[in-house]
Amino acid sequence: MNNLKIGPLKLKNRIFLAPMHQINDIAFRVLCKKAGASLTYTGLINPQTKEKLFLDDKPALQFACNSSRGIKEFIKRYDKQVSLYDFNLGCPSPHAKSSKLGYFMINETEKIEEILKTIKQSTKKPLTIKIRKMPEHQTLAMLKIAEKYCDAISIHPRTQPQGYSGIPDIEFARFIKKHTKLPVIYSGNIQNKEQAEKMLKEFDFIMLGRISIGNPSIFSEFLGKKSRKISFKDWLKLSKKYNPYFSQVKFQAINFTRGFEGAPQIRNQLSLAKNKEELLKILYGN
Repeated sequence: MNNLKIGPLKLKNRIFLAPMHQINDIAFRVLCKKAGASLTYTGLINPQTKEKLFLDDKPALQFACNSSRGIKEFIKRYDKQVSLYDFNLGCPSPHAKSSKLGYFMINETEKIEEILKTIKQSTKKPLTIKIRKMPEHQTLAMLKIAEKYCDAISIHPRTQPQGYSGIPDIEFARFIKKHTKLPVIYSGNIQNKEQAEKMLKEFDFIMLGRISIGNPSIFSEFLGKKSRKISFKDWLKLSKKYNPYFSQVKFQAINFTRGFEGAPQIRNQLSLAKNKEELLKILYGN
């Protein structure tokens, strides 16, 4: 379990940034990578997207789709900028439900195989899937498919109704580990370094999700690296290169208030800010 590889991909350590939609913009991912994250994940991306993608961190790219349309063309365009491809079969959101994506595809085994086969045939980069807790028969069916095409499995052991809250079912994650020879990446409610170390004794890799929001420095902390605290100013400086919408700037400013004294009042003020200057004045008084 000390093998620092997924397929042919060599990794520096066993701690990753979990895929989080909207949160994982390019500036945030780069900061997490600099702080020590061995692998960063994009949010959900449809292979038919026309949106400009920034992949300077060479991330794990997370596909969200219910057909293979556009996959070959997407990979041909972006393959050199990606470390691996992950197919999301775990997203529990209302949007995923209405679009029949993520968790709501788990009964579509023929479509899942078609998508994974298309990705596998289009790249030499590693391929993984992300799943969440589901009935045992569906779990075993997913593992059977994964072992035909994938280099690892990510598991978020909460049910679809739980979403991202409630207690993860560690026993279900252990069930996955017991029933596959593939490396298992654990994700879900890791809150401190001690817990991370405990999970790494049982699973091949771990992901840090909500604990990293507004706090890329958590990776340095968990890895025992000495580093100054990464702030919103660091995100803002780096993000200029990518020209994000002001709504995203405000969103990340609010995220970086975690741990601030009077954080609820600060977040309320930030929500009313009309420009970057107002944001900085609220956060730092200058």
